Amino acid sequence: MSEPFAAVDVIIAKRERRELDDAQIDWVLDAYTRGVVAEEQMAALAMAILLNGMSRREIARWTAAMVASGERMDWSALERRTTDKHSTGGVGDKITLPLAPLVAACGAAVPQLSGRGLGHTGGTLDKLESIPGWRATLSRQEMLDQLREVGAVVCAASADLAPADRRLYALRDVTGTVEAIPLIASSIMSKKIAEGTAALVLDVKVGSGAFMKDRDSAAELARTMVELGSDAGVRTVALLTDMDTPLGRTVGNALEVRESVEVLAGGGPGDVVELTLTLAREMLAAAGLDAARDPAEALRDGSAMDTWRRMVRAQGGDPDAPLPRARHTHTVLTPADGVLTRLDALAVGVAAWRLGAGRARKEDGVQPGAGVEIHLKPGETAVGGAPLLTLHTDEEDRFGPALQALAEAVVIAPEGSSPPLAPLVIDRISA
Repeated sequence: MSEPFAAVDVIIAKRERRELDDAQIDWVLDAYTRGVVAEEQMAALAMAILLNGMSRREIARWTAAMVASGERMDWSALERRTTDKHSTGGVGDKITLPLAPLVAACGAAVPQLSGRGLGHTGGTLDKLESIPGWRATLSRQEMLDQLREVGAVVCAASADLAPADRRLYALRDVTGTVEAIPLIASSIMSKKIAEGTAALVLDVKVGSGAFMKDRDSAAELARTMVELGSDAGVRTVALLTDMDTPLGRTVGNALEVRESVEVLAGGGPGDVVELTLTLAREMLAAAGLDAARDPAEALRDGSAMDTWRRMVRAQGGDPDAPLPRARHTHTVLTPADGVLTRLDALAVGVAAWRLGAGRARKEDGVQPGAGVEIHLKPGETAVGGAPLLTLHTDEEDRFGPALQALAEAVVIAPEGSSPPLAPLVIDRISA
C-alpha cells in the first residue's frame, strides 16, 4: 500500500519553517512507529523541530498522535477522582513516595506511572525496588484493583503506552535533540494523557541539578505542558521549584525510601515536607477535592503512613523489612567555619551516580544502598571538621570519582554574610 506522504517532504517543510498540518503529523508518527519512516529521517525532523520550533496547534497534534500510537487507560470505573503528579527530575527528589499515599489518604485515586533514573537524576522505580519484594510491573487489572483497594499505585508504564514516544525518546538521546521543548513537552504529556488521569500537577525543576537550568526555559516548558494538558481535557497546573540544592538530606535509592518513611511518620526534612504538602494540595484542588481534607492532618494522624504500607504490600513489598545498606561509607568533613551558602545539586547527583546509585545506560543496574547522606544544608552553620556528607557504596574504588565530582560543590561564607535562601516554590503556572 502506498503511503500518503514522503518523509523527506515533511522534513523539508519543517526545515523551511512551515507548519506541519494535522495529516502530516498523524502520518509521520504512525509511519515511524511502523518502521516506514527511518531513524535517520526522524532524526532530521527532530533536529528541524529543535531549530525551528512548533506552534501550539502542532505540539498538541503531535502529542495526540503519540497518545494514539498506543493504548489509553480508562479509570472511569473508579468511584474516586483521579489525580497525578509528574516531576521533570532532580537530585534527592523522592517526593512521589510520600505524596502518592498522602493524596490517596485524602480521598483521591493516584495512578502514578514512573520511570527509572539515568545519569545524575534518580528514578522513582529504582528507589521503590530497594524495598524487599516490591515489584514495579503490574497488569492493568492489578492497577485498577489496587486503586480501588488502596487508592494509590506507583508502577512502570506498559510498552503499549505511547510507543511512538518510546522510540523517539531513545532517538533524541543520541542525536542531540533532547533539549527541544516541543519534544520534551509532548514526550511527558503523551504518557500522562495516555495514563488516563483527570487532573495533573507538574513539578518543573529549575537549577543546576535540573534538566532546565534557567527559569525562562523552565517556564516555557511548564506553559507548553499546561496548554497540552488543557487541550486534551486534563486539568493541569505546573509549579516551578528550585533544584540548585538537593531535596532533603539523602540522595540514593534505599536512603531516600528511609527519608520518605520519616516524612510519612510526621518527621523528615522541612523542604521535603513543604513540597510534599504543596503538591498534595495542588493535586487535590485539581481533582476538586481540596475541601475534603487537609493533607497535613493525614500526615499527623498516621493515615498517610497506613496507605503507604498497604501500597507497598499490594505490590509484593514488605514495609517492615530492613532496607539495604551499602558495605562501605566515607565521611566528607566540613572545610571551614561559617555558614553553608551552596551545596550544588548537580555535583551531589553526579557523586551519587558514581557511587552506584544511578546508571549511565538504561540497561545498567543500580546499587540499592549507594548514595549521599547530607549533614549540612544551605543556611545552616558550618563547623570546620564536622561531618558534611557521608558517601555510601558497595565498591570502595568508587569513592575517588565521587569525591572528584564534589570538589567544587560547597561554598561556605563567614557568619552574617550569607544571602537569603531562595524559595522552594518559584512560580505557579495554570491555564
